[in-house]
Amino acid sequence: MRFLSQEKINEIRDSADIVNVIANYVPLTPKGKNFFGVCPFHDDNNPSMSVNRDKKIYKCFSCGATGTVFKFIMDYENVSFSEAVQKVADIAGITVNIKQKPKVQNHTVLHDIYDLSLKFYINNINTATGKAAKEYLYNRGITEEIIKEFQIGLALKGKDTLSKILLKKFNEKDIMKSGLVNKNEYGYLDLFYERIMFPLYNLNGQAVAYSGRIYNREDNSKYFNTRETEIFKKGELLYNYHRAKESARQKNQIIVMEGFMDVIRAYSVGIKNVVATMGTAVTKNQALLIKKLGKEVILCFDGDEAGAKATMACADELIAIGVTPKVIRLENDMDPDEFIRQNGVKNFELKINMPISIMDFKLSYLKMNKNLSNSVDEAKYINEVIKEISKINDDILKEITIKKLSEEMSIDESLIRNKLEVKKVEKVSASVQKVKTSKYEIAERNLLFHMFHSIEVIKMYNNKVTYMPTQEYRLLAREISLFYKENGFINQADFIDYIECDPDMLKTISKVQNAELDEKYSLKEIEDYINVIRDYNIKAETNRLKNQIKNELDPLKKAEIAQKIIDLKKECSNV
Repeated sequence: MRFLSQEKINEIRDSADIVNVIANYVPLTPKGKNFFGVCPFHDDNNPSMSVNRDKKIYKCFSCGATGTVFKFIMDYENVSFSEAVQKVADIAGITVNIKQKPKVQNHTVLHDIYDLSLKFYINNINTATGKAAKEYLYNRGITEEIIKEFQIGLALKGKDTLSKILLKKFNEKDIMKSGLVNKNEYGYLDLFYERIMFPLYNLNGQAVAYSGRIYNREDNSKYFNTRETEIFKKGELLYNYHRAKESARQKNQIIVMEGFMDVIRAYSVGIKNVVATMGTAVTKNQALLIKKLGKEVILCFDGDEAGAKATMACADELIAIGVTPKVIRLENDMDPDEFIRQNGVKNFELKINMPISIMDFKLSYLKMNKNLSNSVDEAKYINEVIKEISKINDDILKEITIKKLSEEMSIDESLIRNKLEVKKVEKVSASVQKVKTSKYEIAERNLLFHMFHSIEVIKMYNNKVTYMPTQEYRLLAREISLFYKENGFINQADFIDYIECDPDMLKTISKVQNAELDEKYSLKEIEDYINVIRDYNIKAETNRLKNQIKNELDPLKKAEIAQKIIDLKKECSNV
């Protein structure tokens, strides 16, 4: 059952101007009937996203992202369809009480296990047993308020205390999948004991893993983390994302750090637009999440050489999706946690207000371990910088860096520019791919395009097309036909919301939109598309029968099959 009627969903969507809503996230510029902006869902360097106020849909001509205002908010804020509808209703001033549609989750039991473990750890730290752990945190400047905010807990000294609790409520298979319990010949053992527990969250703020820190004993591993599970994939998450997103969007700025303790420290002193990569190499998924959080991205990793290397890698991942970050470098190899504790929040805020450009950082980084009085190292440095300049899409930053390199290394600017042109040609050549589309797929796509705009075409499809050759087009045609049968009309925005922004179907819709046909059509044009599809079906059936006749031993049945093939060939010649 739907959480709201289709009519109510349409009313909410129509009451919120899609242009005004999207303009709150991405600057839009009017151009003809449409508005254009930089697409936030891929590495967009030029405004390639079009927003159509009349049709109530947006479309990126580069990556194919498409949908109504609900889909935009779903993807931008990482929320469900029902949550997006509620948000748009709030914007439009429409009072609705949306009962959240249950999310389809394959790992509900694992979430329940983590919910119970979190309550257990939080309870422990608030008992007499947790006094030493709290004292340790207080001494590190972690207040009671921060302990509660970040749900910091405690794993007890006993090595099977959590195991016993979990085994009373959950089956062994699920408990072992959670990564919180081990088993040996002596029984079940907790993964964590005698550690301060820092929960790690998914994008919705659910605890899905832990990092446990020793505080009162010797151990080879200061921090110990839960292994990856079905609900915890490091490369798909950012620590503190669910808390930081609102502050980051208000400031249009996000600060990225390496460790969760750095984030907790910054958050505790009022810097709330901060997330962490949890010490792993930044993935494309994480980079796209960072891109959504704010236009200005500042990288503040550890001040040592490893932190510089991580900054370089993270910057490259961001640049690849069209984000040019800025960088904060900390003195004396300090991490942000140490810097704030030793130098105070005001000095850290000065760093935030005066970050260095990514190219200034890279110029410094690429000089490391090189002797620039040596001609081999000098040439290597120049070539490496040119390679980095070629990645940057900010023309002003590119121009400044070319001049800096020219002056610093006493080489002619024209040489640098020539090398950059060669790299540009190589890049374009590598990305050019010729994609051939069959006449059958073109016919399917074009027929679907007109089905979105005409009841007459839907009726012709229902009467004359029995089977679409391509599965994704076949599924879309069926859904359009069902929508018309239920509602008696067709409207693309209504249809997109009708399918609740199904991602696979939206990809197919995007392909159909790429046809860029005129909405006006002739009956002959539609008949031609239908005939091409029929031609495919006839040929496919003919081939099937030819294979069948090869394996048939009965002469009479062979003759029957042969006649069918003759009849199909006649039909094919009439198409």
